[in-house]
Amino acid sequence: MVTSVPNKVGNYSSTGNGVHKLFFDDITNFLRRCLFRVLSVGPIPTHLAFIMDGNRRYAKKQNLKEGEGHKAGYLALMSLLCYCYELGIKYVTIYAFSIENFKRRPDEVQSLMDLMLEKMEALLMEESIVSQYGIRVCFIGNLRLLSEPVRAAAEKVMKVTSNNSKAMLLVCVAYTASNEIVHAVEGSCKEKEKEFRLCNLNNNVMDDVKEGEKVNGMVVHDIQDFYEDTSVESQGLKQGKGCNGAPYHACESFESNWDQVLTSKASKSGEVSEGFRNLRQEVPVIKLVDIEKHMYMAVAPDPDMLIRSFGESRLSNFLLWQTSNCQLYSPAALWPEIGLSQLVWAILKFQQSHSYLEKKMKQL
Repeated sequence: MVTSVPNKVGNYSSTGNGVHKLFFDDITNFLRRCLFRVLSVGPIPTHLAFIMDGNRRYAKKQNLKEGEGHKAGYLALMSLLCYCYELGIKYVTIYAFSIENFKRRPDEVQSLMDLMLEKMEALLMEESIVSQYGIRVCFIGNLRLLSEPVRAAAEKVMKVTSNNSKAMLLVCVAYTASNEIVHAVEGSCKEKEKEFRLCNLNNNVMDDVKEGEKVNGMVVHDIQDFYEDTSVESQGLKQGKGCNGAPYHACESFESNWDQVLTSKASKSGEVSEGFRNLRQEVPVIKLVDIEKHMYMAVAPDPDMLIRSFGESRLSNFLLWQTSNCQLYSPAALWPEIGLSQLVWAILKFQQSHSYLEKKMKQL
């Protein structure tokens, strides 16, 4: 360790200011690592989510051009990501661009798309944070709404980083929570529709049965009407696919709704019998686990804490499904002003409430 110091100093600038700056940076990095080691004695969140609010306000505050606020916000994000991964936080999710943002002025939307494209390409460089920390990048949302160059760049980043496993960065772009839920319901309906067809074929339920005859206590045309009703409803839900073909995971079922529909159909035919209950058991039922595995965010565990800058406490249609047991933290700083101190306070807040939340989770 001692012999490495002269060599390192030999690379410093010959000016005093250069030496002082690099020496100060070394001291700062050392102190930060010490701080992170102390924080690591307590529980560290596995997954942090960020709503990056205040880029445009920051530009106005600093008398900058409107787009400069988002560039400053990107620099703040890179620093914050480094801190998160150094601290051992495995998953970070950022709300980069909402579907609602497409309603902004066309020139502003185009400027954001150009900036996004530029930063996506920067992530592929060898010296990028992605390479440095072994991060897998996953773009979450209805990517079909993006322009072709941006969508192609996003797909390229996901493909190139797909084998990275040390950490994950989830970028929610062309995303809203309501759109994600509709996408998940559609996927579940399609999946159950296939199971229903397969169930009928395997059991030969409809083979050699004439119109008006009863099958398991229900009239044949009622079964067909029920199947057509559910098929038509599923046709109205059209959204995109999840991230990078990744596996899905996990969660009240809709059994009660199926019960109501099936009971209504059986009542029309005057048959609510043991045969009807047998049919009810054979019909594939949409459960909570089916919805969750079709979520865009199924590639990662639910966030432990959601941080929104500028003191805002609204979720703004972000991760509504995943944040039911998530801590919320709203520092007063604008997003480009967010730094190490805000992250440290967020971790301390998480550790303060962690035991209570753990007990609540076990009660569910």
